[in-house]
Amino acid sequence: MFRSTSLRLAALYTTGFALAVVILGMITLSSTRAALTAQFDARIASEAAALAEEYQTEGLNGVVQAVRERDRTPGALDYGLKGPNGVAMVGRLAANAAPIGWSTASVRHRGGESETIRVLTIALPGGYSLMVGDDEERVEALDGAVLRGFGWAFLGVVVLGVLGGYALSGDVHRRLAAISGTAEAIIDGDLARRVPVRGSDDDLDRLALTFNRMLDRIAALMESLNQVSNDIAHDMRTPLTRLRQKLEAGLATPAESQQVLEAGLTDLDSILETFAALLRIAQIEGGARRAGFRPCDLSEVARTVVDAFAPSAEEGQQTLTLIASGPVMVEGDRELLTQMLVNLVENALRHAGAGAQIAVWAVGDDAGRRLEISDNGPGVPEVAWERLFDRFYRLEHSRSTPGNGLGLALVAAIAKLHGADVELADARPGLTVRVTFPRPA
Repeated sequence: MFRSTSLRLAALYTTGFALAVVILGMITLSSTRAALTAQFDARIASEAAALAEEYQTEGLNGVVQAVRERDRTPGALDYGLKGPNGVAMVGRLAANAAPIGWSTASVRHRGGESETIRVLTIALPGGYSLMVGDDEERVEALDGAVLRGFGWAFLGVVVLGVLGGYALSGDVHRRLAAISGTAEAIIDGDLARRVPVRGSDDDLDRLALTFNRMLDRIAALMESLNQVSNDIAHDMRTPLTRLRQKLEAGLATPAESQQVLEAGLTDLDSILETFAALLRIAQIEGGARRAGFRPCDLSEVARTVVDAFAPSAEEGQQTLTLIASGPVMVEGDRELLTQMLVNLVENALRHAGAGAQIAVWAVGDDAGRRLEISDNGPGVPEVAWERLFDRFYRLEHSRSTPGNGLGLALVAAIAKLHGADVELADARPGLTVRVTFPRPA
């Protein structure tokens, strides 16, 4: 914990704050001392001016009497009056030899202790010198009180900073340790582990939520990867086994080898198509085709697909119609959107049965922009809807009809690339597949 970044930041913050307190204290102390000294000097100068005025009005006797009265007053200033020949006349400062103006004098108390006096000496008419002073220790005492106050404040800041920083870093350290522990558990294979969230919505909580969402996504991808691996192993085993059997039969009967090889090539092409479809789904899910997005008219895409499959529908005694009110513009890849609609129409033609009516809708209204493919065939049981877009999932478990179970998985991948939602609905009878696109920005 003592090597943690949070503790270092707390220590740095405490040191910086303590330095700020010291600088603030020095500035305050200097300003306070300057203000007190100015008041101190102003009081002495005012008293000296009052006594000088007393001399002007009452003469020498008046000044002497005033100094004696002030000397007897508790808390009064210090005074001194000298004659023209420098002889002390009255006041305890009179014994000092202070020059005209401001000076400092050391005066001894009656108890024997000395004090430092700041003195203002002014000249009176007739050669007299008047001295007025005060003890500088009063200013120093106030300075000391201010300095002690800041000293305690500095100590309090340091103590609170250290304790607060230790407590804060401990809390951050525990939460980061939980995230680190979760990551270690994930590395060890526990994909169900998640970072605890307090619900305080602070930075670490949001980081934990993001981390958990990332883990959910990774777990989903891993599950999908396992499912795909199992499905590939399961679905490829049968055609590969069949291919091997045909090749063995061809070796056993050289006269029929040409026919066996042709059948084997057909099976091999089917296997390669399956892998090509898987690679195409992976490419689409990787988002590489998003760079090719352009404004695209869904009505035009639907018209192209319906025109292409109209002969097949007629051959199967089915009806394939397009219902489009006008241009339905979306941002997307025209080739992929065409592929998506081709897969949906092929599924409808294949599973709706002879005589089915199939309608393709391209709609743009207040509810959104969407493609709908609806048929009146036997439909799909609702319990199978959830897995219908999984790779290799087929309703026909015997797998006796052509197909690899990747067509709707490709539809789901293309829809997701375009930010569209794919929904299934019961057409009563039949099935409706609805692909709803986001509104243009």
